[in-house]
Amino acid sequence: MSTGYSLMNPLCKILDKDSCDFIRSDFLKIIIEKQIERITFHYIGLDGKLKELKLPISNKLQAERILAEGERVDGSSLFKGMVDTTLSDLYVVPLYKSAFLNPFDSGSLDFMCRYLNSKGERAPFAPDNMLYQANKLFKDNTSIDLYALGELEFFLLSDPQINLYPSQKQRGYHAAAPFIKSGEILNEMVRYITQLTGAVKYAHSEVGFVESVRSNIEELKGKRAEQLEIEFLPTLVEDAADNLILGRWIIRNVAYRHGCVATFTPKIEEGIAGNGLHIHIELVKNGKNIMVNKDGNLSKEARQMIGGLCKYADSLTAFGNTVSSAYLRLVPNQEAPTRICWSDLNRSAMIRVPLGWSKISNLSTLLNTQQKEAFDDPEGRQTVELRSPDGSAFVHLLIAGMTLAAEWGLTHSESLEISERLYTTGNIFEDEKLVKKLPSLPGSCVESAEILLKNRNLYERENIFPQSVINYMSTLLHKENDSGMNAYLIDLPADDRLYETRKIMHKDIHRH
Repeated sequence: MSTGYSLMNPLCKILDKDSCDFIRSDFLKIIIEKQIERITFHYIGLDGKLKELKLPISNKLQAERILAEGERVDGSSLFKGMVDTTLSDLYVVPLYKSAFLNPFDSGSLDFMCRYLNSKGERAPFAPDNMLYQANKLFKDNTSIDLYALGELEFFLLSDPQINLYPSQKQRGYHAAAPFIKSGEILNEMVRYITQLTGAVKYAHSEVGFVESVRSNIEELKGKRAEQLEIEFLPTLVEDAADNLILGRWIIRNVAYRHGCVATFTPKIEEGIAGNGLHIHIELVKNGKNIMVNKDGNLSKEARQMIGGLCKYADSLTAFGNTVSSAYLRLVPNQEAPTRICWSDLNRSAMIRVPLGWSKISNLSTLLNTQQKEAFDDPEGRQTVELRSPDGSAFVHLLIAGMTLAAEWGLTHSESLEISERLYTTGNIFEDEKLVKKLPSLPGSCVESAEILLKNRNLYERENIFPQSVINYMSTLLHKENDSGMNAYLIDLPADDRLYETRKIMHKDIHRH
């Protein structure tokens, strides 16, 4: 393999092999060569955050045992309220292909892990294992691979400086220095995420900007807030979910090292763009994207998948929009959807079919006539994008739900009728009759919970989502107690509305 690219995973460079080929002896070599002091295990908790366990190494046997057998953890603490304390022990076992050198701890070799129970089976209530089972069902029933990528939007909060080259409200999209001040920090985030995952597509400043955040929360009060985005490349759905969790972890740690705060909370200020977590998915067969047919139009399979996403859309909010402020972002006439529909290119639709180089390619030759050799893309790039999720999403549960939606679409004939019926063009909010015909997304966490309970069979089929997980999510959403929130806020005087809105928006700055 080529090892000349500076952002390649350093372990791949050292070992001169792809991460999928890593074996235990490779890590023993790395431990000696890099003078590694500890192995760190990472895994997903019930709160959706990355957890860690530090395992110091003093001899070869200890290192081999850790790598071969994993370690024991308390499942009743990691999955509080879901795992009985009398049956709480779980194994966390390293996924070799996920290995990386910790950018924040030079003495550590790190791994993403999976949870196994006493029988050596994947723990059914673990979010990553639910995604594994959903993906296995999809693959078994369709003979197609499902790929995904996410767009991590976040606000970087820093102390205000001398206001040279000030940014403008809602004018930050793809802004460059000196109008955007966080470019060096963003570069550091991108460097580490790329080295760990090999799957960063691009990064840029986003629309939102607040010169001085008004809040009673010390981490937010008076801070300058620049909205940024890091978008990934498509990978198999299990890897895509891990990439997003690792991305959040890196973003927060780099921000912390620079004395800043990074938050993925859905909204930070009224009238300012919120933090979405748009998820793109694509169908791949025999290594090639099958989202378009020979004419460059969406394939039957792609339209079936869209129908499945529309079928699941309202209940998916239970995993993709999990705090009250999510429903301050999902409001009409913004780039966040409120109705279940899909469209080409259209950012007002819930599902967007973005440009995908499907009808035209080799664009650079139109501008650079000296380029005679054409580029043949061996994979294809068309995706469909679900735009409803936000930064409060439980990533593995959301993508597991989307995987089940895609499987349902590809295995149920009515999915094509659903996709045809819910196709729209233009800005849907400019056509009142159309808007009234389209099904609505929930307007609160409580409504989302009720829809999830009503449709729990969509997730519990084939035992993919255990009943305990659906019950847990329903309880969590009901605790937001936000029925009629937007109607209540609208009736308040302007100053009171702003005060109450900020309380709702800022209470969950680090929920996920």
